[in-house]
Amino acid sequence: MTVRVTLISAAAGAAAREARFGDGPPDEAALRRAAEAAGGLPAASRVFGAPSARCRATCAALGLTPGAGPAPHDLDPGRWRGRSLAEVGAEEPEAVARWLTDPAAAPHGGESVLGLVARVGGWLDSLAEEGGRVLAVVEPAVVRAAVVHGLGLPAEVFWRLDVRPLTGTELSGRVGRWNLRCGAPL
Repeated sequence: MTVRVTLISAAAGAAAREARFGDGPPDEAALRRAAEAAGGLPAASRVFGAPSARCRATCAALGLTPGAGPAPHDLDPGRWRGRSLAEVGAEEPEAVARWLTDPAAAPHGGESVLGLVARVGGWLDSLAEEGGRVLAVVEPAVVRAAVVHGLGLPAEVFWRLDVRPLTGTELSGRVGRWNLRCGAPL
């Protein structure tokens, strides 16, 4: 069955701008931009929201009430949670380099990129069983993972996909056959 999934990247906050591992609320300016975009969202038969504070606040600002269940959560950064990429890179440069170049690596003790792609891919494929239109507010890493899975890209391209806050990335199709429309502003 055909499904159209619009993945909305959460509004940005200080944690995202600082490249900090973990959750943090979006700033007020970002939430105002989300509220301004709310009227332009397509109608959907199912709405999902990831569990992070950033995604919950973005859903609220967009006027969305997730009711279909949780969307996939962000990549688990393990023991790096709460720290910035710059801090970790200064203390563990080889671990960060390995993590950014080897999709199977998880030197932080959390989730690898391959693990994230598999988890998000399973969720994406499950949406095709019911079809229809889906909206999901998620973290940028989840958008990247969905694109990698949907297009059958090598996981090494994960870090080369730039996902801006408050943009929609649309995957339409069915299991094994996805089409991509990326980066539409809300």
